[in-house]
Amino acid sequence: MTSVKLSKLISKMKVENLTPEIDCDKVRITQYDLNRPALQLTGFYEHFDNQRVQIIGHVEHTYMEQKTDDHGKAMIEALMSHDVPCIIYCRGMSVSDDIVQLGYKYNVPVLRTSDITSAFMAEVIRWLRVSLAPRISIHGVLVDIYGEGVLIMGESGIGKSEVALELIHRGHRLVSDDVVEIIKESDESLIGTAPDITRHFIELRGIGIIDAKTLFGVEGVKDTQSIDLVIKLEEWNKNTKYDRMGLEEKYIEFLGNKVVCHSIPVSPGRNVAIICESAAVNFRQKKMGYNAAKEMYNRVMENMMNTGRDD
Repeated sequence: MTSVKLSKLISKMKVENLTPEIDCDKVRITQYDLNRPALQLTGFYEHFDNQRVQIIGHVEHTYMEQKTDDHGKAMIEALMSHDVPCIIYCRGMSVSDDIVQLGYKYNVPVLRTSDITSAFMAEVIRWLRVSLAPRISIHGVLVDIYGEGVLIMGESGIGKSEVALELIHRGHRLVSDDVVEIIKESDESLIGTAPDITRHFIELRGIGIIDAKTLFGVEGVKDTQSIDLVIKLEEWNKNTKYDRMGLEEKYIEFLGNKVVCHSIPVSPGRNVAIICESAAVNFRQKKMGYNAAKEMYNRVMENMMNTGRDD
């Protein structure tokens, strides 16, 4: 099961840790949904998901303040006893020493943020959704071409890195070479990124490792990019029939999401970088409603009909 260290959330969201002696590296978050314990504060714990981060907003805090100190403390103690990952107080609200001590007693980190509750929850959910999303690593090169994320795949040694280098020379941006981490952000979108250890590096056979960011500047690289189009490079085979019209789209599937895929034969004299660039522009045209293949097909059919009338 994918999980995120609580310490990473604390660092990312810049929240204050009121229980610093608790090791937050050992606390794992497994769900991106959060919980505001309204019913739980009244004692109703049926169907309670204790794996969610617990958020105390203005409403919950005011409700507990209206009770006696012992009653309010008992509400939080009951919540912590259900082994929740942590409790976060929003709006910079005051947290009593008794609550902090309960955190130590039950080993539940007590955190605080000055952010408004709804805005803080939205940002945490957005970040956790991405951090906990299903992900895989594949062999390939990911490049941003005119804003379209093009994933170049193919057998080792076929020239993927060289194509990426030429594309950077032509003003496009490298996201990852050799290994691409694919994250399923939603049922409609896949995000590609590079492993930290290989980020911005390119391996060129005969030369070695080069740093694209150092050589071409920050305008030549990018950290993340949606995967919009896949191009598979393969050795030219005269016995293989390649698509010459492109009327029907072919797809490849990653993590249950389908992505348009083109197979490009590689042979001496073919400028694969320009072909990839043209494929990206053509894909963008299709998204904007213009399909060159269908336009040509319609012209041919219209010409055939006109020729038949003339006869």
